[in-house]
Amino acid sequence: MSTAPTAPTAPTAPTDPQGGTGGTGGGPHARRFGLPIATALVMGNIIGGGIFLLPASVAPFGTISLVAFGILTAGALALALVFGKLARRHPKTGGPYVYAREAFGDFAGFLAAWSYWITAWVSNAALAVAAVGYLDVLVPVHESTAATIGAALLLQWLPALANLAGTRYVGAVQLVATVLKFVPLLLVAVGGFFFFDSANLGPFRAGDDSALGAVSASAAILLFSYLGVESAAVSAGVVRDPRRNVGRATVLGTLAAAGLYLLTMVSVFGTVPHDTLVSSSAPFADSVNLMFGGSWGGAAVACMALVSMVGALNGWTLLSAQTPYAAARDGLFPQVFTVKRRGVPTVGVLVTVVLASLLTVYNYTAGPSGVFEILVLVTTFTATVPYLLSAAAQIYFLLSGRADRVQRSRLVRDTVLALAAFGFSLWLVAGSGYAAVYQGVLFLFAGVLVHAWMAARKRAAGTA
Repeated sequence: MSTAPTAPTAPTAPTDPQGGTGGTGGGPHARRFGLPIATALVMGNIIGGGIFLLPASVAPFGTISLVAFGILTAGALALALVFGKLARRHPKTGGPYVYAREAFGDFAGFLAAWSYWITAWVSNAALAVAAVGYLDVLVPVHESTAATIGAALLLQWLPALANLAGTRYVGAVQLVATVLKFVPLLLVAVGGFFFFDSANLGPFRAGDDSALGAVSASAAILLFSYLGVESAAVSAGVVRDPRRNVGRATVLGTLAAAGLYLLTMVSVFGTVPHDTLVSSSAPFADSVNLMFGGSWGGAAVACMALVSMVGALNGWTLLSAQTPYAAARDGLFPQVFTVKRRGVPTVGVLVTVVLASLLTVYNYTAGPSGVFEILVLVTTFTATVPYLLSAAAQIYFLLSGRADRVQRSRLVRDTVLALAAFGFSLWLVAGSGYAAVYQGVLFLFAGVLVHAWMAARKRAAGTA
């Protein structure tokens, strides 16, 4: 394994049984991520397929939805900065799991790991199903249920195989996918301003809700577009010089994603008439068609969406294996999850892709009465549990007088950032809805049984 020189405060040992900065497992296929790839991981995981639907989703509320987007961006940046600060003191694989366990003990750490793992593999299934919808624009796979299932499974297993090949290939795929999706989206966003017509924007507040109600309602849709800000922190063990690069990658990736979101939303708002946008099922395709004429926009957007989703699947597959790896290393998950090859927790990758595949098959065979949609909503709640615990951990470190974890000269600023991140996380929980919170709590309680089993084994082994 090759590693770049690092500062004395950020050693990069080739192996780290405690997870520290995280050994990658050695070998020519295991390679640490530098700042560009770590930034691409954050940006690629934030920008999945949702960007292609967001303008139409919030159009019914009017352009006031851009105000909600601004508030959400500020909250996401606060969360990104908190992750960066936590990673400087705890540059270990696992991110939120590590912070929660360090601050509040094994049980809180387990809840962070368990909820994040659920989020990852269910989200992978959702991404694959959504990607098939865009693939159908190019190749009519929906005419056959078998072909649809086959395509969805292929879209899941290709990123999994890239992960199993080693971190070297994960980084390469992530960087290429991010560039391929960033460039065309940026071209559409910038090109749209040459065809921008303010008459297309429609009313500032389109519905009957109050201004506050409209902002909250549109935020409930937009807020999930920022899931993934923790990506570099979760994979800190495979990031070169994590104390420095995790925080930078998190902020840079979040800023880049926010900028792209804003450019594309404003561009589509200004090129597609409001009445058309409200009922559009492919707002980017409509925008391209209106800008340049013809009907090739749908195919172009489908290609961009596929690239975006495959890149997101690649990154989320890595994250889905890193958290249980970190928890298993500490005895909170089954030890089989610590098996690592070529820098990647292989068992975690395989278990995740198998579970996501089973859920995908169930989605296509259960019919309209299936519970897949409910499970997807549950992930919007489970994803916020690690966020809340991480922000709370930072507040704990700041208020407990742990001088080794905070800089006294920046105490007020860091406290404000941590409180903003905690408030943002609570907003995420509220936006997920009552049903999702109810189902999500049941998922968390199911994990309590797993924790009880692992804790009993740990005590019996005399390692408690």
